Amino acid sequence: MCPLCSGAARPFFKEVFLQCTICRGIIRSKTHLPTPEEEKTRYEEHHNDVNNAGYQAFVKPITNRVLQDQDKSSLGLDFGSGTGPVISKLLSDWGYEINQFDPFFDNNLEALKPTYDYVACCEVIEHFHAPAGEFRLLHSLLKPGGRLYCMTHLYSESITFDNWYYMRDPTHAFIYQAETLTWIKENVPFSELEIEGRLIVLTK
Repeated sequence: MCPLCSGAARPFFKEVFLQCTICRGIIRSKTHLPTPEEEKTRYEEHHNDVNNAGYQAFVKPITNRVLQDQDKSSLGLDFGSGTGPVISKLLSDWGYEINQFDPFFDNNLEALKPTYDYVACCEVIEHFHAPAGEFRLLHSLLKPGGRLYCMTHLYSESITFDNWYYMRDPTHAFIYQAETLTWIKENVPFSELEIEGRLIVLTK
């Protein structure tokens, strides 16, 4: 069963991945999901340095869009901020107020109590083992009209899946297609969906 929409899932790639027949999400089978300890170890290998120019450039689709959409009076949340919360560092340097939450590295439950003008999820949503609950949580964290900014690599049929780097990361539990995001927009629900390359913007 699909952990996002509860639809039926059929075999997709070997015994490792299934595909939902409704939302079209690609699901890592439960027997191939990492344990929390394995996940944490994998994330600690990333060594993300917030001062690294390449890392800062990588997150620019989100930070540039925040700078375009939000002003310094807005309150943001860096959800899944990881070992190196570069989005928080950059936006704070520009005078923005932003909190952090990460279940492994900054498990500050107080950060989940306010509502926010925006939430940033950079390379996070593909790690969700239970995306239905996670997207409901993200929706609840937003003020009316608030925006959820995500970055992930979407799958499309133009990609040769068995050679695709994105599916080879053992912590990538759920892979999205454009149709999957449309399902989220219509069923969570959000009022608007924008897809610009790796950048996804969902408006409450």
